[in-house]
Amino acid sequence: MPNRLIDQTSPYLLQHAHNPVDWFPWGEEALQKAKDDNKVILVSIGYSACHWCHVMERESFENEDTARLMNENFINIKIDREERPDLDQVYMDAVQLVSGSGGWPLNVFLTPDAKPFYGGTYFPPVPAYNRSSWKDVLTAINTAWLEKPEELVAQAENLTDHLQKAGMFNNLADGETRFSKEDFDLVSEKLLENADPAWGGFGNAPKFPQTFSIQYLLRQHYYQNKFRQLDSNSDHTTKTPAVGHSAMLSHALLSIDKMIMGGIYDQLAGGFARYSTDAQWLAPHFEKMLYDNALLISVISEAYQLTGKPLYLETIQQTMQFIKDEWQDSDGGFFSAYDADSEGIEGKFYTWSKKEIAEIIVDPEALDIFTSYYGVEETGNWEHTNILWVQQPLEIFCTARGLELAVVTESLRRSREKLLVVRNSRIKPLLDDKKLMSWNSLMITACCKAWAATGIDDYLAMAVKASDFIEKKLKSGVDVYHHNYKNGIAANPAFLEDIACYIQALCHLQECTGNIQYLETARRLTIQALDNYQDTSTGFFFYTHQSQTDIIFRKKDMYDGATPSGNSLMAYNLLYLGTLYDIPAWKDHASQITNQMKNLLTSYPGSFAIWAQVLQALVYGMEEIAIVGEKHKEVSAQLLKYFIPNKILQQSATSNMEFPLLAEKALVDNKTAIYLCYQYSCKQPVEDPRDLIKMINSF
Repeated sequence: MPNRLIDQTSPYLLQHAHNPVDWFPWGEEALQKAKDDNKVILVSIGYSACHWCHVMERESFENEDTARLMNENFINIKIDREERPDLDQVYMDAVQLVSGSGGWPLNVFLTPDAKPFYGGTYFPPVPAYNRSSWKDVLTAINTAWLEKPEELVAQAENLTDHLQKAGMFNNLADGETRFSKEDFDLVSEKLLENADPAWGGFGNAPKFPQTFSIQYLLRQHYYQNKFRQLDSNSDHTTKTPAVGHSAMLSHALLSIDKMIMGGIYDQLAGGFARYSTDAQWLAPHFEKMLYDNALLISVISEAYQLTGKPLYLETIQQTMQFIKDEWQDSDGGFFSAYDADSEGIEGKFYTWSKKEIAEIIVDPEALDIFTSYYGVEETGNWEHTNILWVQQPLEIFCTARGLELAVVTESLRRSREKLLVVRNSRIKPLLDDKKLMSWNSLMITACCKAWAATGIDDYLAMAVKASDFIEKKLKSGVDVYHHNYKNGIAANPAFLEDIACYIQALCHLQECTGNIQYLETARRLTIQALDNYQDTSTGFFFYTHQSQTDIIFRKKDMYDGATPSGNSLMAYNLLYLGTLYDIPAWKDHASQITNQMKNLLTSYPGSFAIWAQVLQALVYGMEEIAIVGEKHKEVSAQLLKYFIPNKILQQSATSNMEFPLLAEKALVDNKTAIYLCYQYSCKQPVEDPRDLIKMINSF
């Protein structure tokens, strides 16, 4: 008999719909039953692509005896963290305070009024890994509730109070704090102190992409290099920054290169896994998430603009093709993820034995090239099987072996095609086919950046289709948006990250297309965010809409973690749109909340790297660019190929008094004109985008 999850649309919840556990979805029925029966609530949170979630399900949630223990003593609630990130954030914070660590599956115990008092992540079926067994934990919690409930209630009250106070961020900077250019040296130094000089990235295993830190380093390299060029032409000597631009650029590019070469990247079909379990980027947990790929495409597109490196173009093309073929639905929306497991085995879809490869690539010379280049070993390079990865750049590999680059390139291409045919006959990992507003918005931004960098029109078409999906499927009424969509149902009110990510995506769409309707939607959504999500006492934004009531308190999300925080994105959006529409209050708002982050940012830049990028825009300024004339689309496409980190670009066939940047703009000898402006005061227009870049570098 299926349990109550059978009526849900979430792939993760449906995975548990036939467990013997009497699971409830989060909602009034379960919460009220806990109060009526005076039982502890067990909330178990995970997501469909989570490897250890599957392990705990097989070991415990499918076990009849364990299920009986859970059903008799607890109200059991399953939550998809991607559908309800608000609940996941609150209860993850609680578990991290209790246990000192977090992750998924997240298992947290609540009093009947939904306040947490204890929790952990994965629990084994028998004591192991210095962890109590799941049955022992259940028994201990139930005994404590029956014998001393008042102690657990008091613990829950104290923990909840601590969580609320921690969310106030009392270590924010006071007063009229301002960030200076010298402070960026400190941020860069701290990031590079944690850098892995051999394998790229930051810290040790497990190693996550940390795209925001890489993006910050690329941009800070740009600014320091730009101003050094100016300093060299001046009559006075300025202070040399503590961290040279070459160190920042070198580490950013090393990190990108090593990820592309690693097993975290799908060497056959493109696309990145969520993170690596080792420091060398060899062994991921194999789940592929939309948001990771969107963020990596965005930063690799910027790296390609900056360097023109062919490897980056190839990676953009391969990954974008994967996303188009595998994840963009016919309605334009993007699916969420691929599972880590297939046929119950982690990584089975992606890994190979050397014998299997030899049966596919029968030519001895081609086989030797392939196995040597991709690190294939007789006994396996990971758990007795092989993950394809690259340990030397192709040019160095060819030189070391005395082989011609063109010959090896073609041999590898043919071999990859043969393996891909075989791999496509395997049982694929489970597709999480729900569509999230925030992740779709991040992918729209990535599509725009990929189009800008490469000029491949398919990418912009993908972005436009995805925006149409959000407007048609995730919107109801007048600018009322929802967080997730599946099986024709849009559910859950939009969270701050949904609104903030979509505003950002709309701004990119306007720059790429010239369609001002995208800007109008972005402006309305910004007003909505200010009205419904803002904490007026601080200027920061709550994660949830003010009308949402099924959460114990409203949390502010400030950290730039796996995805950007809604607050840092809103700061950038306010600065961007405040400049574009000439709304001083919005620009002041952005400056006010961002400057308050100075203490946190300079102490922990890896956790606040989008905030660091907002500060770059505030300190170094935004390039205001207007393109007016019959060929505005052609000219803007040429200009967008250049790396200009913080800019506002508007394009139009004629002058437009509705927008300050487009007002009273004349053509140049009846030709399309490009204007570079600062606070709407513009220099003499030029016709060639290359001339504009020269102006930017001297302005």
